[in-house]
Amino acid sequence: MSVVTFRRSLMSALLGLAISGQALAATEIPFWHSMEGELGKEVDSLAQRFNQTHPDYKIVPTYKGNYEQSLAAGIAAVRSGKAPAVLQVYEVGTATMMASQAVVPVHQVFKEAGIPFDEKQFVPTVAGYYSDSKGQLISQPFNSSTPVLYYNKDAFKKAGLNPDQPPKTWQELATDAAALRKSGMSCGYASGWQGWIQIENFSAWHALPVATKNNGFDGLDAVLEFNKPVQVRHIGLLEAMNKKGDFTYFGRKDESTAKFYNGDCGITTASSGSLADIRHYAKFNFGVGMMPYDDTVPEAPQNALIGGASLWVMKGKDAATYKGVAEFMQFLAKPEIAAEWHQKTGYLPITTAAYELTKQQGFYDKNPGADIATRQMMNKPPLPFTKGMRLGNMPQIRTVIDEELESVWTGKQSPQNALDNAVKRGNALLRRFEQQVK
Repeated sequence: MSVVTFRRSLMSALLGLAISGQALAATEIPFWHSMEGELGKEVDSLAQRFNQTHPDYKIVPTYKGNYEQSLAAGIAAVRSGKAPAVLQVYEVGTATMMASQAVVPVHQVFKEAGIPFDEKQFVPTVAGYYSDSKGQLISQPFNSSTPVLYYNKDAFKKAGLNPDQPPKTWQELATDAAALRKSGMSCGYASGWQGWIQIENFSAWHALPVATKNNGFDGLDAVLEFNKPVQVRHIGLLEAMNKKGDFTYFGRKDESTAKFYNGDCGITTASSGSLADIRHYAKFNFGVGMMPYDDTVPEAPQNALIGGASLWVMKGKDAATYKGVAEFMQFLAKPEIAAEWHQKTGYLPITTAAYELTKQQGFYDKNPGADIATRQMMNKPPLPFTKGMRLGNMPQIRTVIDEELESVWTGKQSPQNALDNAVKRGNALLRRFEQQVK
C-alpha cells in the first residue's frame, strides 16, 4: 500500500469515527415530572419509545417529587441556571409560570423549530386552560384529570347497597357512607385534594364561580368568592358526616386513594388519574361514578374543571434542544400515543382524535366508567367562569383552604367562618401577586 493510499484510508477511517461519534452524541433533553408509581413507569415507557424512534435526541425523565416540590425545584433551577428543558407543572401553577419570564411559549417553540403543530387538535376545555388571550398554547396539555368517585362494589354489596349504583348526589353519598360504616368499615367516605375537589370543582359542578373576573381569566384584580351559601352548606354536610364518623380526613394530597385501594374506605373522590394505581392495587371489584352534586341546586351538574398538569418549555436552551422538545411534544400528541396514555392512566384524552380512537377501539365498552372524566368535562358547555382558573399564588391559596378546612374537621371553626377566612387570606395573596406582576 502506498503512503498516499494509506493516508486516504486513515483519513476515511477517522472521518467515519467522527461521524459515528456525532451520531452517538444524541442531544439530551432533561424532563422533570411528578409522576410516581404506575404513572412514573408510563412516563419512562413513553420516553424510551421516543428515544428509540428519534436517535438524535434523548429524553431524560426525572421524578422531582409532588407537584409543589417539582414547581419549587424548577424555579430554583431557573435561578441557578440549571433548569430542565421541559418541566411538568400542575394546572394551578399556570399563572405563576406565565408571570415567571422563564418559559418559551409552546406555539413559539414549534414555529421556530419548523415543525407543524395544530393547536386545534386539543380538547377545547383542556387547551383553554393553557392558552393565552389569542388562543395560542403557552404550555402543552399532558396529564389532564377531573375528580371522579370511586366506590368498592364488594363493600356496597355487604352493606346492602346496589353495587351497580354509585351515589349520584351528596345526599345519597351521606346515606351510603353511613351504611358502609354500619356494615363494619372503618371509613365510609374520604376525599383527596380537598381544595381542588370540595371547593374548586364543587363550585364549577354547581355553576358557581370561585372568583370574580371569570375566575381570574379576565384580570389580575379578581376577588375570591367561594364563601357563598351553597359552598358553606356543602362544607356543613361534610362536617356533620365527619362528626358521625362517616367522613374521614386523611390529608391534603392523595392519601385517600391508598385508603380506598387498601380496602379501608368504601368511597373516595379522587383524581381520574388515580385509576392506574387503583387498578393495580385494589383486590376487590370497584366502580367509577361522576362527582356527586347537591340535589337542591337546580343548575347542577354543570361541567368539571381540569386538574393535572401541562408541559412547559424553559428558556436558555439551544436550537437543537428546542427542536427535540418540539418533536417530543408532537410525539405525545399523536392519536395512538395520547389514546394509550389516557387508557392506561385514567387521565383525559387530551386530543379529540385520541378520544375518537379510544371509542373506536371499544375501550369504553370493555371498561365501564373509563369515560366518566371526559363526560364530566363535556356535561354542559362551559360557562365563562367554569372554563378553569387563572389566579396568581393559587398553590398558596390552596394551602390556606386546607388550613381553614382542617379547622372545621377538628371542630375549631364553623364552615362559614372557615370559608370567610380562606377568602380573606386568599385575597391578600391575590393582591400580593397582582403587585408583583405589575
